[in-house]
This record gives sequence, C-alpha cells and structure tokens, in this order.
Amino acid sequence: MIDNLSLPELVAQMFVVRASGYLFDHQIRYPEWEPTADKLRYYLEKLGVGGVILVGGSAAELAVRSHQLQSWAKFPLLLAADIEEGVGQRFAGATWFGPPMAIAEIATHDPGKADRYAEQMGSVTAIEARAIGLNWILAPVVDVNNNPDNPVINVRAFGETSEIVGKLASAFIRGAGEHPVLTTAKHFPGHGDTAVDSHLELPVLPHSPARLAAVELPPFALAIAAGVDAVMTAHLLIPAWDAEFPATLSHKILIGKLRSELGFEGLIVTDALVMGAIASKYGANEAAVLAAEAGADVLLMPLDPEGAILAVCEAVTQGRILLSQIKESVNRIWKAKIKVGLSMFDPPQPPLAKGGSLNPALINLSLLANPEARATAADILRDSLKFGGCLPLVPKKLSETQLLRNLIVVDDVLGCEFLGKHTPAIALPEQFGYKLQLIDDRTGAIVHNADSKHFAPTLLQIFIRGNCFRGSAGLTQAAQDWFQQLLTTGELQAVLIYGSPYVLEQFLPRLPPSLPYVFCFGQMPTAQSLALELLFGIHKTGNA
Repeated sequence: MIDNLSLPELVAQMFVVRASGYLFDHQIRYPEWEPTADKLRYYLEKLGVGGVILVGGSAAELAVRSHQLQSWAKFPLLLAADIEEGVGQRFAGATWFGPPMAIAEIATHDPGKADRYAEQMGSVTAIEARAIGLNWILAPVVDVNNNPDNPVINVRAFGETSEIVGKLASAFIRGAGEHPVLTTAKHFPGHGDTAVDSHLELPVLPHSPARLAAVELPPFALAIAAGVDAVMTAHLLIPAWDAEFPATLSHKILIGKLRSELGFEGLIVTDALVMGAIASKYGANEAAVLAAEAGADVLLMPLDPEGAILAVCEAVTQGRILLSQIKESVNRIWKAKIKVGLSMFDPPQPPLAKGGSLNPALINLSLLANPEARATAADILRDSLKFGGCLPLVPKKLSETQLLRNLIVVDDVLGCEFLGKHTPAIALPEQFGYKLQLIDDRTGAIVHNADSKHFAPTLLQIFIRGNCFRGSAGLTQAAQDWFQQLLTTGELQAVLIYGSPYVLEQFLPRLPPSLPYVFCFGQMPTAQSLALELLFGIHKTGNA
C-alpha cells in the first residue's frame, strides 16, 4: 500500500505533531505548540500526519480525545505521551508512579524487588495507556544520570550507573512489552552527563569513544536486547563521534552507531524539534530535513508541521534524501502501527455513534488507577524514603503568642499542580496548627527581623527536581536563603524534601544530627502523605 502513497503522504507519515489533551480550543495552554482543532484536523485529515503527542487533560478526557483524533485521521495514528512516571504523571486520575530514580534507590539494597517494581511499572503504564487510547509510551529514560548538576534528566533516570539503568529499564520494557504498546529508549546516545538543558541550548558531551562505550551505550544495548520498539535521539554534540552535527542530525551517530554498531532495527525518533538546542541554530524546517537525512524515521514536534513536510519533500525532489530511504522509514512506522493493532489497510473507525454520542464500550476507565496499581506506586515511594534525626516530630510552640509555620518552597508557585489546599503538604500540617507560607524564587525574599518574639517554629518543605526549561536541578536561591536563615535563628523544626536526592545531599552536612528530616523522590499527593505520616508518626492502614 505504501507504493500508492504520494510523496507528501509518505513524508507526512514521518511526523508526530503536538496537541493539547484537552477537548476544546479555549483550554489550550501552549498556543505556540498546540494547534486549534481545525488546524489539527487539517494536519491529520488532509496532510495525513502519522502521529500525535499529547499533553494535558485528565485521563478520562484523553480517552475521548484519542478516539476523536483517530476518527479525523487519514491514516491510523500513533498516539504518544511522555509518561515516564505512569499515565497519571500527565493525565490526572490515572496511576502516578514516583520517578525512576526511586526504584534505583531500592535497587541498592534489594535488586530483585527493584526489578519487580520496574516491570510492574512498565506493565501498569502500558495497560493504562491503552485504556485511554495511547499506543506509544515515550519511556523509559535510559540515560545514566552521573552528573548531579544535570538540569533535565535528574530523577527521570533509573540511576547513576550503567548496570542499574540497563537492568531496570529492561525490566520496564519487559513489563510494557506484554501489552500492545510501543516503548522508547531515550535519549540516545546518553544525556545523563550534561549540565546544560537541551530545551534551551546545545549541550556538549566531551567524552572519548572508550568512555562512551563503557558508560553511555550499555543501557541502550540492553534496552535493544529487551525488545524496545523505538530509540529517541538526544540533542547533544559529541565531538568524538561527530564534531559538526548533534546526535539528532548526525548520520554518523544514527546510522553508524545506532543502526550499524548496536544493530537497532526499530524506529528512530527525534527528540522534540522545537527545542532550543536544535531549532535556534538550524531553523524549524531545516532541522527536520537534517534529521530525516541523518536517518531518523519519526520527526517529533516540528514548530511548523506543514512547512517541515514541504521542506522534506523538497529535499527528496532535490536528491538530498533518497525516496527509498523515506519508504524504509514509513515501512518501519507502519510495522509499528500494525504491532499495536492499527489496520493500515482500512480507514479508522469513527468512535461516534449516530447522534454524535461516544460509544462507551470504547472506553474502560476501570483499568485506570486500580487499587493494586496505586498500592505498587505507594510501595515504591515508601521503600525509597530517606530519613533521619529524632522521629517522630512532636510539634511544639515556645509560647502561646507564637504560630507554627509550614514554609513550602517550590520552583514556581504558578506551576505546582501537585499542591492545593486539599493536598497533604498543606492540609496535614494544618491539622497540627501550622500556618501556611508558600514561596518560590519570585516571592521568597526574607524579611530580617531581630525581634525574636516574631520567630516561629518552622516546618520547611522543599519541592525541587530537575525540570525541563528550568536550566537547573539544584537548590533555588530562595530555598538556600530560607534554610540558612532558619538554622541561624533556631526556628527550624524539621525538613522535608521532595524530588532531587542531590538537594538532600547539599543539606545533610549542615543539619544538626537530631533535627528530623524526610526525603521522598515523588512530589505528588501520595508522596506528601507518606513523608508527613513518617515525620509525625501517623500510622495508617490500607493503600496510600
């Protein structure tokens, strides 16, 4: 059937566009990246774009959204999402696991249990993805996070050594592989040892070929051996292999290393082409051409999908890219689509029955966040907790005129969907008489006051992890300033850190031995509940 497609149709199959998971245009959060319904329908129905990556909305909404998109499509779609921590990480209501590094922590003392957890995480993620219409999991991350200053990988990695990362990522792939979804090892050839966020600028990996072969490549080799369906490229410059082009645009790396040396036969997918490391230097359309020329099969998130399709078509017409190469990529894409149950020879079946109502048989929400899956997610967080000092904490005021203070420090107050009046980090301390103070780097200036009667016994809760576009994975200035101030004045009662273990490592040398602390890899409400229950000595029965 591929031979019956026109060149624009063939090339369009190589593109995966971004779209909002919300159902209505007025809900779009990132209009620069997320097209309106009319524009998106044009991409799918008229251009024949091959897939969509979705962000935002609840799991139930996405179930409807995915069926809507398939009904619009000229050809059945790959529907993808960055669900490295389970479907609930991106789509509310589904199971949200702690970050992969939590399982790596468990592996240090119980490798067998960690392996089982990673496999269960892969299986649950696949089941829940399929339940809401997704068929492509953009996970696992197989980067080795051996640089504590890494702003973009951080706790997304399965650990700090090649052996642990390769073992746990392979277990995740095994678990997901029992179900009709695609898995993705990322970011080839390894984004772990960088201190620059490729969403903003181009990192350089300066290592020798011997070091790359010893540290960065083994987890990818194990992922391929485990049957991973796709490998996502990294926007990294690796002078030892290609001094001119970053990995995403490098024929030497994608074909020379990934295809020829590692023997990978599945889909090569680029990281998002809108990212600053690529787009700012090469331009949106030329980046797509260079990636296809280098050997990428799937071109992810172009800024201008129609323009990028035309540019790749023109490159074929001009002889820069062979038509046979395009057909090879589309063949791989269609094999992947067939694997996940899409029929490439029949048009997609519209999910809407007569009268415009959705057939409820197409959506099975009972597969989402079932008690066993949520219990596994809670067990992973519980088994990876770090804590010390005199526990449990007994809240004490020094005088009746004082208040207990619950001081929460976050990266960005406006971006904290895991916090609210009902969530444990706020609601649980309130039960013990703590009054909330919520700050970030914009609001976090300390007002110095030498009058000790204004000092307040303080519970300090810090939410910091590596986040894309932030450019840093370390302590914010506000967190550092408040920590030092509270130590100096003696107001600090206890510390809870959610997210990066490297933040805990920065704090530990300065913490008095008796001062209680709890660290949790997760930041979601379940993580907050587990950490605070441990801190206050609250014993609960049943699932978290």
